[in-house]
Amino acid sequence: MSKFSVRLPNDKHDRLRALAQSRGTTLNRLIDEMTTTMLVKHDAETRFRQRAANGEGKAARGLALLKKAVGK
Repeated sequence: MSKFSVRLPNDKHDRLRALAQSRGTTLNRLIDEMTTTMLVKHDAETRFRQRAANGEGKAARGLALLKKAVGK
């Protein structure tokens, strides 16, 4: 496990500590959960953009397949 320091304004640090306390967790665990959420969102966006790039220029083919699938 790694350790790093973050410089925050005192008021932000106080608010984060209060948030952690209100959720019944530690500040460390709160920051860990927040970074996990951000990484999951980043990974999902990266996958979406890659899939979109892979399908670029294939809209007509995709629509034709959809029409065939629904029998129209």
